[in-house]
Amino acid sequence: MVKLNKIYTRTGDDGTTGLTSGPRRLKSDLRVESYGTVDETNACIGLVRLHTTGAEHGHIDVMLMRIQNDLFDLGADLATPLPEGEAADAPWALRIIASQVSRLEEQIDVMNADLAPLDSFVLPGGTAAAAAVHLARAITRRAERSATAAAVDVALNPQALAYLNRLSDLLFVLARRLNGNGAGDVKWVPGASR
Repeated sequence: MVKLNKIYTRTGDDGTTGLTSGPRRLKSDLRVESYGTVDETNACIGLVRLHTTGAEHGHIDVMLMRIQNDLFDLGADLATPLPEGEAADAPWALRIIASQVSRLEEQIDVMNADLAPLDSFVLPGGTAAAAAVHLARAITRRAERSATAAAVDVALNPQALAYLNRLSDLLFVLARRLNGNGAGDVKWVPGASR
C-alpha cells in the first residue's frame, strides 16, 4: 500500500524524477512523458465522470472508475523498468495484463453493437459528456505516441501499449454511445467551410 506523508521532497528541483527502480531520469524523458500523459488521461476521465453519474449512465460510470484504476496500474507499469532478460509478467512488478486489454475489447463490442455504422468521420462534440470523452481519447492517443516512442529505446510491457491502443478505441465508441448511440454525432463534412 502506498503511504505519502510528505508531498514535496525537492528531489525533482533539478528536472529529474525517480522511476520505481533504477537511476533518475529527466522529466522530459519519453517514458516519464508517457506515464505523465496517462495521468492526464485519468484526470480527464475524472471530468467525464461528472457527466456519467446517476441511473441513466451508472454502468458507464462503473466502467470508467475501473478504467481509472487501470490507468494507475498502467502508470506504475510504465514507471517500472523491465530488467534485461526478464518477462513483462514478472510477479514482483505491477503490470498491465492481457485480461485488462480483453475486458476493454469486450466492452467495446457490447457498446458498438447498438451503434449505427459510420458513414463519415466524427468531429469531437455532441453532448457535454461525449465532448469530454473525445478529449480523453485524444489525450490517450498522445500517451500512446509517447509510450511507443519510448519503446524504441527501452523495453516496455507490450500489454501496456495494447491497453492504450484499445482504450482510445473504447473512448471513441463511448463518445458515440453518449451521443444518443451515434444519432447525435457531429459528422465531418469535407470542405464544408471553403
